[in-house]
Amino acid sequence: MEEIKFNQVGVSFKGSGSYVPDQILTNQEISQKVDTSHEWIKSRTGISERRISSLGDNVTEMGYEAALSAIEMANWDIKTIDLIILATSTPHDLFGSAPSIQAKLGAYNAVAYDLTAACSGFLFALITASQFLKGGLFKRAIVIGADQLSSFVDWNDRRSCILFGDGAGALAIEATNEFDNFIGFDMRTDGERGSYLNLPSKNNKDSIIDNIEFLTGGFSSIQMNGQEVYKFAVKEVPIIIEKLFRKTNYNSDQIDWLVLHQANQRILDSVGDRLKIPREKILSNLGKYGNTSAATIPLVMDEAIKNNRIKQNDIIATSGFGAGLSWGAALIKWG
Repeated sequence: MEEIKFNQVGVSFKGSGSYVPDQILTNQEISQKVDTSHEWIKSRTGISERRISSLGDNVTEMGYEAALSAIEMANWDIKTIDLIILATSTPHDLFGSAPSIQAKLGAYNAVAYDLTAACSGFLFALITASQFLKGGLFKRAIVIGADQLSSFVDWNDRRSCILFGDGAGALAIEATNEFDNFIGFDMRTDGERGSYLNLPSKNNKDSIIDNIEFLTGGFSSIQMNGQEVYKFAVKEVPIIIEKLFRKTNYNSDQIDWLVLHQANQRILDSVGDRLKIPREKILSNLGKYGNTSAATIPLVMDEAIKNNRIKQNDIIATSGFGAGLSWGAALIKWG
């Protein structure tokens, strides 16, 4: 069969979706577990509550719900989807959860795989998918960010347990030969600072037979140096966005919205101040959901789209940053 190659030059954005579990964990409830308070958490992070997966929730289920919502907004026939990328660091299946989402959707013509880059994951997946579409072999893609961080939080560590929640978000993107709404991007990694935020393996020594030893599989809880992560984010994120502005001949005055990974309200405010972007243009919903890792960017975008804040042809500067350490930025036009 002859290979079909589409004649395309750009990417358009067709739909968004999201999903959060029903269980709500408030700051007041966390203060029953560890020595903290609503006022302390809120003043330092901006977070009031977060969603926690119940026994029936997992990354596959959350990712499926978010993807289905995005597909419905795009009004696509599911069989026309060519690519599904799931950004997650907490897959339901360590071998990959994207194939399960593909099967659950019935998107049998789509190739599906996971991408792991923690809090930068959704942005990296969006960039990856856009390059596939611009390359001409794929026409339609679903990009999902989903994480279940509650499974890997030390709920006795008051420095970290206050930050994280569970959720999923997705965008439906399509190749086009008429225009390009994926204006530009940049990506960075600094593995030397990776120990500032990680989820390391936790292996116990065992033996198969007397002289053959091995390490059992498993993971510890999230490890984070909050002070160093904060310093990294407020320094590196404005730099990479400003670099992207110069590369694309845009400036902060032309931006309708700044959409950052929802890690800490102080980070969002500091980055906005350094870029001279007014607070009213900085989208934030971490007060309700906390840090959902790869889910934060599509989750906050979906809410803003459905609330008619993000409108057709709005210019959005977005940045993901976190474990790795990795960070990146993209400039897009919605629609």
